[in-house]
Amino acid sequence: MTSTVVQSLTRRSNDIARLGFFSICTAHPVVIEAALRHGLRHGVDVLIEATCNQVNQEGGYTGMTPADFRQFVERIAAKVGFNTGHLILGGDHLGPAPWKNLAADEAMRRAELMIAGYASAGFRKLHIDASMGCAGEPEMLSDELVAERAVRLVRSAEAAAPREHPPLYVIGTEVPVPGGALEVIDHLEVTRPSAAQRTIEVHRAAFEQAGLSTAFDRVIGLVVQPGVEFGHQNVIVYRPERARELSNLLSKGNAFVFEAHSTDYQPASALAALVRDGFAFLKVGPGLTFAYREALYGLDAIAQVLAPVPEQETLSAAMERLMMARPEYWEKYYHGTEDEIRVQRHFSYSDRIRYYWAFPEAQAAVNRLLERLNGLTIPETLISQYLAPLYPGVRSGAVLPTPEDLLEHAVSRVFDVYHEAVISSQSAPQSKSGENSRFAACD
Repeated sequence: MTSTVVQSLTRRSNDIARLGFFSICTAHPVVIEAALRHGLRHGVDVLIEATCNQVNQEGGYTGMTPADFRQFVERIAAKVGFNTGHLILGGDHLGPAPWKNLAADEAMRRAELMIAGYASAGFRKLHIDASMGCAGEPEMLSDELVAERAVRLVRSAEAAAPREHPPLYVIGTEVPVPGGALEVIDHLEVTRPSAAQRTIEVHRAAFEQAGLSTAFDRVIGLVVQPGVEFGHQNVIVYRPERARELSNLLSKGNAFVFEAHSTDYQPASALAALVRDGFAFLKVGPGLTFAYREALYGLDAIAQVLAPVPEQETLSAAMERLMMARPEYWEKYYHGTEDEIRVQRHFSYSDRIRYYWAFPEAQAAVNRLLERLNGLTIPETLISQYLAPLYPGVRSGAVLPTPEDLLEHAVSRVFDVYHEAVISSQSAPQSKSGENSRFAACD
């Protein structure tokens, strides 16, 4: 069975109604389960993407290969009763990034093996990213060299993919820093239309020269910077007027849509405007685990009221000990005084604490918290105090006041914002800059 979104993505006409949907970039089981349940409730396809650092042939930081990740997601789908025919798996930033400290030939050899693994495991949407310099190379590479390396990756994917399910590709690399900016930001440069057009032209020429024209026909999107980003403590919200010229590029016969990374924490109105302006793919990742952590810490505070333990036995204390013992996931990214860094470790929008939830120590701490609350009735008043965004759902009876339901609802609220943004973008008047988008709506 082929998902309705994949069917839409493979069409090539420019008069199809605009499509907007969000890509869930996470490997957290609670977030994935919430995503699939959300898809069930709304009857929509679900797109879940893994990154090159997260999942690769060497295990990545999750310990999973692409085939492992597929099995992992499908087990969760079976648990919740989600039809995998409506599940789309994608790979993000597939290229030499995990091995960029090596010589280019070796880094690219490993990247080719990685993308072959993604393709052979049936990942349908592959973002090709060969933009970074490797050992001894400049940080920024020429468009021609990036396209040349993209061709190598696509050739590897084409050889490995099931013949009946060829991959769909996204090109372009003008993206925000993965996981958010490293400092307070107040301004972003939107991708210049000429730069986006050149990316398309250089890649088209490289694909054609390599005999991969049929693969280029399956290039469905282009990653650009629309002017959205988040730092540790602030968010730059999308302003349509700043991206108008870039969006107009879609009305000039290019059979592409744009992909927007780091859309986490954008308000629903901004997300809807992005979709209307041709940014059909909205990537979200840290914002989901941020909501999960917020809910866990709220439950941690509630447990201290209902079943108090010494401070060092709380979840937040356990996570602080773990992050201090294993600082490699945050120490290069957080800066300031000791107190400022401590706050960032737990509460930064970049949510680098997400790298720690899979550690045995973190899982044990979460389990201890849930066991403390097991069998207890959580009063509405404590939910109002410590989990205020979830209180209306509990008060109305839509959400049960149990730890498991509260955690799922905390994450689902983020999905709701994206879902409503997509719906509103489809029902709103067509913006001039979004004319001729070629994708069909997923709802």
